[in-house]
Amino acid sequence: MKIDKSLLVAALTSLALAGAAGTALAAKKGFEKCGGIVKAGMNDCGNSKHACGGQSTKDAQADDWIFVPKGTCAKIVGGVLVAPAK
Repeated sequence: MKIDKSLLVAALTSLALAGAAGTALAAKKGFEKCGGIVKAGMNDCGNSKHACGGQSTKDAQADDWIFVPKGTCAKIVGGVLVAPAK
């Protein structure tokens, strides 16, 4: 059986990207969610207005957040800790 190399490369690339996406949030041990400081389009995850990271439309929206090292958010002007989802 002959395997098309371009299909194999596409499949391996997809698997690698899926694995990286799955570990991105898991690698945030020691970090906290900080809202109110995000530039438009630079948020880490969704909120009640949109489903994904990178979809914030305005700078400094309180419900758009990014991960920062624990203890950092309180030191940033305008930073608001975002409670973890239950």
